[in-house]
Order: sequence, then C-alpha cells, then structure tokens
Amino acid sequence: MNDARRWAALAVLLVAEAMNLLDTTIVQVAAPAVHAELGGAASTISFYTAGYTLPFALLLITGGRLGDILGRRRTFQLGAAGFVLSSALCAAASSPGFLLVFRSLQGASAALVIPQTIGLIRVLFDGAARARALGMIGPVMGLAAVSGPVLGGLLTDAWSWRSVFLVNVPLGLAVLAASGLLTEDRSASRPRLDLLGTGLVVLGAGLVVYPLLTQWNGYLVVAGVAVLAIFALQQRFRGGLIERSLFRGLGFPAGLVTSVLFFAVMTGLTQVVVLFLQLTQHADARTAGLSLLPWSCGLAVSSFVAGRWLVPRFGTRILFAGAGFLAAGIAGIALGWPLLVALAVAGTGTGLFTVPFFTAALALVRPSETGSAAGLLNAVQQLGGTVGVSVLTTVFLAADVTVACWSAVGLTVAAGLTALGLIRGTRADSPSELSPAGG
Repeated sequence: MNDARRWAALAVLLVAEAMNLLDTTIVQVAAPAVHAELGGAASTISFYTAGYTLPFALLLITGGRLGDILGRRRTFQLGAAGFVLSSALCAAASSPGFLLVFRSLQGASAALVIPQTIGLIRVLFDGAARARALGMIGPVMGLAAVSGPVLGGLLTDAWSWRSVFLVNVPLGLAVLAASGLLTEDRSASRPRLDLLGTGLVVLGAGLVVYPLLTQWNGYLVVAGVAVLAIFALQQRFRGGLIERSLFRGLGFPAGLVTSVLFFAVMTGLTQVVVLFLQLTQHADARTAGLSLLPWSCGLAVSSFVAGRWLVPRFGTRILFAGAGFLAAGIAGIALGWPLLVALAVAGTGTGLFTVPFFTAALALVRPSETGSAAGLLNAVQQLGGTVGVSVLTTVFLAADVTVACWSAVGLTVAAGLTALGLIRGTRADSPSELSPAGG
C-alpha cells in the first residue's frame, strides 16, 4: 500500500474513533432536553449516556475477538453499518424505552468498530510511522471532545435533541464508503469465540452497574462481583476471551484499574457540570455546551503538546502532572473558582494524562495480544465512564456539586496512585518502547 493510501486509511479509523467519543459527549448536553420531551423518571437522564456506554463496554472484548476471527476490516464494516442504522432509530424514538433500546444497539455496534482501530494501525504502519499514527489518537479525541458538547448544545437549541443522533448518519456513511481503503487482517492463530466468557462478563458487570444507575442494592452488587470472580477463574483456566499473557506482570492490570478510575472522573464530571448548569443554574443547552469549551480546548491542546513534545522528552511520567492538573481543576470548582478557569485547568490535566497513559499501556502489548488488549482497554474505559456517570450524578442529585467534585478529586488521586504500577511495569517489561527519558 502506498504512503498516501495508508494515511487516508488512518483518517477513516480516526473518524470512527471520533464518532464514538462524539456520540458520548454530544448526548450528555442533550439529555435534559430529551427528558423534558419524552418524560420518565429523573434517573433516566444518566441512562441516556450509560445506555450507550454500558453495552459498548461489555461487548468490546468480544468485538476485539470477532476481529481476530472474522477479520478486522469486515468486523469494522459490520459495526459501522449497525451504528448508522441505530443512530437513525434513536432520532426517531418516541419514548424513553425505545430510545434506551436503540442506544444499546448503538453501543453494541460501536463495540464492533473501536477494537479494530489499534490492530489495523499496526498492520498499516511500522516503526516511527506507527508511533506517529498512534500519537494522533489523542488529538483526535481532544477534537471530538471539543466538538461534542458544543455541537450538542447548538443542535439541541437550534433544532431538536433528535439532531444529535442524526449527525452520526452522514459521518457513519462516509466511514463505510471509505472503509475499502483498510487492509484486511485477522489473527494467525484464529482464536475461538468464548460465548460463556462473554455471558459471564455481561451478567456480572450488569449486576454491578445497574444498582448504581437506579437505586442502591447491595445484594445485586455482591452477586455481580461473584459472577465476575467466576469469569476471572474461567478465563484463568480456559481462556478464550482474554489473552492470559496480558496479566503476566503488574503493568497491564494496573493500567486497567487506572483506566476505570480516570475515565470515571473524565466522563462523570462533564455530566455533573452539564446537570449543574442546566438544573441548578437554569442555563439552556447551548450555554451548557459552550461552558464546556475550556475543558475541551484544554484537553485538545495539552494532548497535542504531550504527544508531540512532552512525552518524547520527559517520558510517561508526564502522566502524574496530568493527574495533578486534573485534581486541581476539579477542586477549583468545589472551591468556587470561576467555572471556565477551573474547567480549563481540568481539561489540560486530562490531555496530559491521556497521551502518556495510552503510550505506557500499549508498550506492554505484543502483536498476538492486540485484539484482546484493545478490546479490554476500551472496555474498562467505557465501564469506568459508565460508573463515573452513575456515581457522580447520584452524588450530585443527592447532595450538591461540591460533594460530587470532591468525590471526583478522590478518584483522580486514586488513579494517580494506581498509575505507579503501570509505569513501573512498563519500565520492567518493555524498556525498548519507552522514550529516552525513561518514562
């Protein structure tokens, strides 16, 4: 494949990544307007986000495995087609129940698309070009984060909340039309699809998360933890869904825990800010969306700077500076700083954290582990986002924005601590992947 075609293929993959993040953030701003028109309990507001992220998270590992078995390009195309169809159905929904069903279909379709990205980039690029290609994921995520809240607010205010779903249709069709640029790739070992493992992880995670979205039920949480423990044992002795070699050291497991904590803060906090502005400050959707612009711009700029200059020079320890900025910005909201300033600081920290985090986590992944690792990393990211929306929204509705922000600060500090295991594991297991600075 010539160089121009490779970079055009990368653009297809990056648009798909952006489309997924856009669909999460754009709905956060529109959710109160959806609730106002369709009705239902106040708790359904968090379901409009979690209804997408939860099935997405639970099926990502299986989506990665399907790419190994059926071929990554073919699986990518099937998922993109399903995403376009389900987005149109969301726009036409006439009740909260129908919308949640169609949001779940969106999440399941995205679970077929996103795990293929890293594997296809590995096929398209090698050496320095691969590093450049992977380094572009962070800025694209930042751009989608910038566009999502603003676009969601503008579309909802100018037309209707239904337009935030319709925007996915032309994007998805463009991705499908250009997907022929991608090179087909599948695992040489052709692993089997582990239906038992998929069922166990879906049931266990669902039992844990569902009470957080509705009303706390300790029995369901305990049952969910027990099912997940059975899943872990099943994978330990039989495997099939997760490559057991990923857990050979401390690094990758620590990265998974860090991802859950960090993305719980990142996704949950933006939902809290939107609800605070619309429910407490009585701002409209456009104002709420524009108020998140400093957060999104800070994320976009800092992720670009981190990928281009900071991580190559100082290594992945830049991650801890990101955690510090993020915690300071969130604390600033609780302490009464001007909201736009606090969000700019928090967004800067988010970008400084994201790029070195993925750099360190991917340094631990071998080619044979790509499908499983990509699915697992994305799964815990989305699961963390779902838990963050559930927990922080519940805290906000039960108490106030100050308590929710201090809860988010605690989660950020915990993410910084668990990241120590990721960085140390990366140094021990994959020194050749790190920067000269020894990150």
